[in-house]
Amino acid sequence: MGVLQYLPSLLPLAALMYMRVQDIASPLLKDKWEPEYDYIIIGAGSSGAVIANRLSEDPNVKVLLLEAGGSDNQITDVPLVAASLQQTPVDWAYQTEPQEVACLGLKGRRSRWPRGRVLGGSSTLNYMLYVRGNKKDYDRWEALGNKGWSWNNVYPYFLKSEDNRDPPLVDSGYHATGGYLTVSTPPYATPLAKSYVEAGLTIGYPNIDINGAKQGGWMIPQGTIRRGARCSTSKAFLQPTRGRPNLDIVIFAHATKILFDEKKRARGVQFDRLRISYTVHARKEIIVSAGAINSPQLLMLSGIGPKHHLQQLGIPVISDLPVGYNLQDHIYPGGLHVLIDHPHSILQPRIINLMDINNFILFGRGPFTTLGGVETLGFIHTKYVNVSEDWPDAEIHFVSGSPVSDGGQTFQRVMGVSDQLWQSYYKPYVFEDTFSMHPVLLRPKSRGFIKLRSTDPYDPPIIDPKYLTHPHDVLTMVDSMKICISAMRTPAIQKFGGKLFESPLPGCDHYPKYSDPYLECLARMYTATLYHPVGTCKMGHHSDPTAVVDPQLRVKGVQGLRVADASIMPEIVSGNTNAPCIMIGEKVSDMIKGKRTFLKPKGKR
Repeated sequence: MGVLQYLPSLLPLAALMYMRVQDIASPLLKDKWEPEYDYIIIGAGSSGAVIANRLSEDPNVKVLLLEAGGSDNQITDVPLVAASLQQTPVDWAYQTEPQEVACLGLKGRRSRWPRGRVLGGSSTLNYMLYVRGNKKDYDRWEALGNKGWSWNNVYPYFLKSEDNRDPPLVDSGYHATGGYLTVSTPPYATPLAKSYVEAGLTIGYPNIDINGAKQGGWMIPQGTIRRGARCSTSKAFLQPTRGRPNLDIVIFAHATKILFDEKKRARGVQFDRLRISYTVHARKEIIVSAGAINSPQLLMLSGIGPKHHLQQLGIPVISDLPVGYNLQDHIYPGGLHVLIDHPHSILQPRIINLMDINNFILFGRGPFTTLGGVETLGFIHTKYVNVSEDWPDAEIHFVSGSPVSDGGQTFQRVMGVSDQLWQSYYKPYVFEDTFSMHPVLLRPKSRGFIKLRSTDPYDPPIIDPKYLTHPHDVLTMVDSMKICISAMRTPAIQKFGGKLFESPLPGCDHYPKYSDPYLECLARMYTATLYHPVGTCKMGHHSDPTAVVDPQLRVKGVQGLRVADASIMPEIVSGNTNAPCIMIGEKVSDMIKGKRTFLKPKGKR
């Protein structure tokens, strides 16, 4: 929340005290590597870090993990400042193409797409929310031809990773302990968080564990945090590999091409490090875990992709596959903010003080432990789905603040809010106490694509999500906003004097305030991404012409190459994508090893 500028002056000594002991112990990273490995993993993100850990558990194999970015650090450990990490060196800082019917109030009609360029990938700069999705999502995956990906098949892999620190949830039987990934509830919550859960109860949504028996309900969420600090996949899965002689981790290693032999078997990876090009070879397999943008980009640069597109760029075609298509993302309408007359929001001038900062650093407590400001999750059913199926189609992110909470220092910049939108809609409320309701479209019907802009691996690809091009999407968003407004009008919120912003939204002021046409206009003006791109290397049955990888995540038409990250999702999950990506890493690791994980928890959703 724009706090990075304060930390150097306030905390040089405290930051030194907080330095992780393991960071000055045995080295984790390598500046030298061997010419050949059994497995090469490209990308140390939410899936890749897991795979590197699990494959290197076998001392008889040699594993190389390549990461284009650098290391995580003490600043990335602070949960509250998640947004401040965007557009810094740990972020690829992508942008979409101008949108035709969405993002109209953002600069250039473009959506800013941060992606992690650092150990831990996007798990190092995300909002840390631990959400598995709905069991019907995975049953749908299997129904689409992906045998072995039903809920019953993937559920053990969520448990395998998990080390849940909240005894009541562990005792419920839907969680596990002993895994690498720490999951816990933030130790701090504002009065607003608890009141919003009460508001959910008032309008018919129970206070439940959304990763438990049912998903439809509201809760103060759990996150991937450990003792109040971020637990990225770098911290969870890579730090424990210190001392393993069979795993080499190389940072600042930008993979530029996958090399194939005459039999179309992936044999090597070409990568640049510190402006020098290198080649390393794989005896068994190469696993691409670079994410829903970089994985399709690397495949296409290597000759795997749509034949007509590759030929236009002069790239020899090795396998003609629909790489880059099927792009999906979770979006929400920004601008749904509430002004309150009590000092309970997370306001930058209020929390930037030595006591709160040291409370976080020394004890892992206080407002800096909140999950990017997200304090409540609500999984809701709009009128377009059947409530009895327990398959919510929207997810409310309740944030104890808004873009005005930091005076416009961070959120205006990272979201790309236009000057007109900021001046007329937000500026009147700068540093006022507010909260925000972000109803996320969980199962969008709009589909976009990613294409190469050129053959230069450093040239960002063309990203066009085609937001809100399917009419069903905006209808669902409008209804979800109406549910948010009804929650805001309950006694639990009205005791804080809650009222929606009165400032007119530019371009929407000719509609009656908060009418259906106004809400649709709001959704199209301020179309915000939840940072969940998926689907660009779609998993499907071998006979599926729209699939890039088979249910074993092997790339079709070649050998020795798999993709394992969010890009393989045939349909986006009904929830945040980090935990599912970790599950994908766990599952593909067992596939490669030729075994299967069986866990028998007390309960099963």
